[in-house]
Amino acid sequence: MAETRKKRVVVAITGASGVAYGVRALELLGTLGVERHLVMSKAGERTLLEETSYAIRDVQAMADVLYPAKDIGAAIASGSFKTEGMLIAPCSIKTMGEIRTGITSSLVSRAADVMLKERRRLVLMVRETPLHTGHLRTMTSLSEMGAIIAPPVPSLYAKPETLDEMITYTAARALDLFGFEVEGINRWGEKA
Repeated sequence: MAETRKKRVVVAITGASGVAYGVRALELLGTLGVERHLVMSKAGERTLLEETSYAIRDVQAMADVLYPAKDIGAAIASGSFKTEGMLIAPCSIKTMGEIRTGITSSLVSRAADVMLKERRRLVLMVRETPLHTGHLRTMTSLSEMGAIIAPPVPSLYAKPETLDEMITYTAARALDLFGFEVEGINRWGEKA
């Protein structure tokens, strides 16, 4: 008899500007009752301190399970550990490049590699601008491999009144890609 388990999502926060998207995704997943598995790169931790008023331990406390970035033997490094997928928010160009080449030098890139090989959802909120041809080719390759490239571009049609609303909407749209619906966001063609 099959055992039912709580839905699980891996959230990675890497060292690109925009750590607020990863933090908000953790918060929203918590409201949806999804089990949150978190890994933060050292650069992601540094960026968190630079960009937000959160302490690292505050963000770590949002996770149901926390993994050190160097623990390549963690559960999320194995395809036998079932998840709905992985969101990297934000995704640095370095992380994106590691995933593309299969050079898994950290738990973030190893877990992402597992998502690709197991044909699970991998959403990369790549946060860089402008992009050169190498970045674009890397994104194309990853898309061909099954990843979803979802840069955190604000949806101005939602008419956000605050930066917080814009971040929430963008994070909610990323979670849509996993089949999770965050209520209370202003969707195109629907009444709020």
